[in-house]
Parts: sequence; C-alpha cells; structure tokens
Amino acid sequence: MSTPISSTGSSSTSGAAAGSALITSTGIGSGLNISAIVSELTTAFGAAQTNQLSNEQNSLNAQVSAFGTFSSALSTLQSTLSTLENPDTLAGFDATVGDTTIASASTSSGAVAGQYSLEVQNLATSATLTSQPVPSSTSVVGTGTLSLSVGGASTSIDITSADDTLSGIANAINSAPNNPGVTASIISTTSGARLVLAGTATGADNSITVTETDGGNGLSSLVYDPADGVTNLTQTQAAQDANYSINGFGATSSSNVVSNAISGVTLNLQKASAANTPTTLTVSPDNAAAQTSISTFVTALNGVLSSIQSLTGFNSTTQTAGPLSGNATLESFQNQLENILDVVKPSNPGGVTSLADIGITADADGNFDTNATTLGNALSANLTAVGNLLGGTNGIATQINNLINSYTGTGGLLDTVNQGLQSSLSNVSQQQTALSAELATYSATLTAQYNAMDTAVAALKQTQTELTAEFDPTASAASGTSSTNSSLGSGTLGV
Repeated sequence: MSTPISSTGSSSTSGAAAGSALITSTGIGSGLNISAIVSELTTAFGAAQTNQLSNEQNSLNAQVSAFGTFSSALSTLQSTLSTLENPDTLAGFDATVGDTTIASASTSSGAVAGQYSLEVQNLATSATLTSQPVPSSTSVVGTGTLSLSVGGASTSIDITSADDTLSGIANAINSAPNNPGVTASIISTTSGARLVLAGTATGADNSITVTETDGGNGLSSLVYDPADGVTNLTQTQAAQDANYSINGFGATSSSNVVSNAISGVTLNLQKASAANTPTTLTVSPDNAAAQTSISTFVTALNGVLSSIQSLTGFNSTTQTAGPLSGNATLESFQNQLENILDVVKPSNPGGVTSLADIGITADADGNFDTNATTLGNALSANLTAVGNLLGGTNGIATQINNLINSYTGTGGLLDTVNQGLQSSLSNVSQQQTALSAELATYSATLTAQYNAMDTAVAALKQTQTELTAEFDPTASAASGTSSTNSSLGSGTLGV
C-alpha cells in the first residue's frame, strides 16, 4: 500500500510543477487561443469608436485636400488679373519699325497710337585707344602709376615690377577695384603686341584719359591726355552720342537705347540709316495681346467655377457628393463672384458696359464662353473702353482680385477654415491616442482574466487526475503496470 501512496505523492509534485508552468503558458490549461480571443474582443470593444474616428479623420483630410484644390484654382485665376486690372496695361500698344536693321521699338505705359519717320545719322559709341607696338605681350613697359579717367570717374593703378609687362598692365587695369569703366586687352599684329583700352559706356561724355607718373620708366608710352596735348595712344574710336531724327527733327542720345524720344516708346538703335532714307515707326493698339490676356482670364475663371462645382456638387456617375457639399464658404464665394461678373457699367464709353459686350457670356453649364469675333471687334473699336470695364478701381478684374485676397490672404477666410480643420484633425488624433491607450488597458485586463481562468482549469484537471488515480482501481492498476514495465526496462525491480 505504501507504493501507491508514494506514487500519488509523486504525481502531486509533478502536478504542482505543471500548474506553475501553466500560469505563464497561455491557453495550456484550457486549450483556448487566449491571444486571438483577447484580440477579437478588444477589436469588437473599440470598433464603433475606432470607425467613427477614422471616418471623421478621412472626412477632415478630404476637406483639407478639397480646399487646397480650390485655393490652387484661385491662385491660377489671380495670376491672370494683373494685366486686366490696369487699363493702360490692357490697352497696350505695339511699336514696329519698317526697317528692323535700323532700329527696334517697344512700348510701355503712356504710349499712344501714331506713325513717325525715323532716321539714324550715327550710333552712340564708346572710346577705344590703342598703344604703339612692342615685341610681345611679355615685353617690359615700365613701373609707376597709371591714372585712368572716364567721364567723371577716375582711379590710380600702381604698376610694379610684378606687372610691368604689357599683359601685366592689362591684368592690373581689368582687376582694379575702382575701375572707372575701361577694359584692357592685347592684340597681336605683324608689327608686334598692342594694348587696347575700350570704354564700357557710350556717349561723348565718356571719353578716356590716361596719365602716368613713372619718372621716365616707360609708362609715358601709354599716356593719352588731349587737353595737355599728349596723345601717345591712338584713338581708334571716339566716344560720341547717337544722332538721329524723328519726323525730321534732330536729337541726340548718349546711349543707343532711347526712352525719352517718344512718349511710352523705347527705341533700340541698331545702325545708321542710308543718307536721307528714313524708316517708318508705327505705334498701334496691341489687340492680339489684349485678346490673349482676356481669353486666359476666362479659362482660369472657368477653372474656379468647375472646381466649385466638383467640390460641392453630386456626381451622378459615382453616386457620391463632393467633399465640400453644402459648404457655406464656397457657396458664398460663388455668389459674390457671380455678382461681380454680372456687373453693368452704363457710364462706360464706347458701348462696352458688360462682359456680354465683349463676347463673354455664361453657358448652360454655368461656365463662360468667349466669342472671339465679338471680343476682337470690341478691342478694335475701343480698346480703352474694354480696359476700363475690366480694370481700374471698380473694374471687374480689380473686384475679383479683391475678393480672392479676402479669401486667400493671411487671416482670410480660407486661412481661418484651414486652421479649424487642422485643429479638428489634432483633436481626432488625440482621441485616437486615448482610445489606443484604453484598448491596451482593456486587452491587458482580459488577458489577465483569461490567464487566471486558464490556471484554474489546469488546477482542476490536475485534481481530477489525482482523484481518478485514488478512486479508480483500474486506472491505478494501469498506472502501476506502466510503472512496473518502466522499472523492468531500466533494470531495477521493486519488492
């Protein structure tokens, strides 16, 4: 009888060890997948709130993106308004020269239509001086100080033994920090190397003067001072003003770019005319540029309207509403924009009182179409009147620009809306973080409860095994036989 008792005691010890192991081995006692059960229960517990926060986050992000799309469309429209806002800019002029080899021309504010006769006697030039030849560019000229003057500017350049050659002197002139506007170069000829000094500015006032102090050490060969009667350099080109005439009246300019001859017109003189052979300069309204500017504006305007329709409307194909459906901000903008586009200016001259008068009308889809013929005729008939309709203080383009600024400017409506959306997204993120923490706590609690249950089940199974061994002789005998066989197998025999 002692042997079964001993066997039972051994089983009890073994059961205790197994129970200890079951505490840290999830599901061993019950046979359940506790991890999967806890995960599913946790997911189910937080599903409603998780979905709600996810949907809210997706909706807010969609609105942020939608307002970005709207802002981009507004920016595109606004970029087309600068030309239209200024009647003088829209009602611009084009200047053409009959003989483009003589001159070219451009216009700016203040130009008026007209035709002129232009003749160029000579172009404005800069001074050029050339030295007498020396054997080579490395030939020593001398040391001392060279003084260069151009117009009212001058500088003194020290020539030392480090740069006393012809090429050294050229480099010293070019690198002088206060160079008054002279470039130096060397030309090599059959007679030797020569230093060439060229002025960078044209006009009679920009002649070059060169003096030196070297104590007779060779720099005197580079002196050019006509006022003192010393011209050791040869003037190969004199600094002179351009001479030209407009409608037979003579004029001069120190530059070949002339901006003060005709109001609002800049001339770029190219070469002298043949004797007594003037060319024609014509200043006329630039209708093509105005038509392009207006057409570009209408395209951008339709882009904004299409954007509003897409973002706030209902897509019958996908059966979905736009992300900003019913949004008061966009609805308000559209209403204000339409009020501006419908403006009528009865006092505007030339019969141009509305967009319809220049061929811009709304179609059935709410977008605007441009009748190129009507627009072209309006521009040809009275370009200034078209400019006044669109630009100026109360012009259509000016009003639209002010409206856009009220939405897109710092502190504007879109800025305020975006701040609100970002604040809401931050709040959702905080709620998601809090929910994650709550679910983690919930999961840990469930895990602990299921592990406790699993440990209890394991303990009950162990108790059941022990009771069966105690009260079921058959089970005990089977157990004993097994023990005996085991003992025999190991080479021992218990008596």
